[in-house]
Amino acid sequence: MNCWNENLLDRFLDCCAEMAKITDIHDHVTILNRVRTELHAISPFKDEPVDCVQWVRCDEVRANDYNPNSVAPPEMQLLEHSILEDGYTQPIVTFRNEEQREVVDGFHRNRVGKESDPVRTRVHGYLPVVTINEHRTDKADRIAATIRHNRARGKHRVDAMSSIVVELKRRNWSDKKVAKELGMEQDEVLRLYQISGLAEAFRDKEFSEAWEPEPFAHEEIVTEDISI
Repeated sequence: MNCWNENLLDRFLDCCAEMAKITDIHDHVTILNRVRTELHAISPFKDEPVDCVQWVRCDEVRANDYNPNSVAPPEMQLLEHSILEDGYTQPIVTFRNEEQREVVDGFHRNRVGKESDPVRTRVHGYLPVVTINEHRTDKADRIAATIRHNRARGKHRVDAMSSIVVELKRRNWSDKKVAKELGMEQDEVLRLYQISGLAEAFRDKEFSEAWEPEPFAHEEIVTEDISI
């Protein structure tokens, strides 16, 4: 490291020492987030969301309405215990939309940070987040990102996955694109679509009530025992 770079580093460390003296937690977090943002902008890894972890107030983060990953109560308790013992080792992946952030990955880490009193107290009501690349603004892209994050490590409810496939096809995604973006085979996409796709296809159709003809008067009714 040359002399100029060493001087630059020394000045930065002096600034860090000054920032450490800030006593108001919210001011401290605000300044640290700004510093991280500026460092991220000049980083050789600026295209990688994980390069810039920020702490935001938990009420600024909202859960998405399409997460198909199911975690049983014992696993939720284990996740809470893990965060209490080891801290937040993974940030929550979010999409930023105006004043709020929507969870893309980390649905349950988000819940623990909000619902667990000891965790929330320890992190001062904040959550660690990264921001998904800004060009992925369409909801279908965010849904696909959630599935990719979850698919290798969690259990997806079949009914929820089926609804998601229907949603993506409603947004004019082909079977091939759905399979590619969600890491599936096309026959798996077809099976998931068939689960709720038929109901979707006939959602707006009207059908007459079923009827059964009554036998004519004095007509003998003959029944047959048919084995299937």
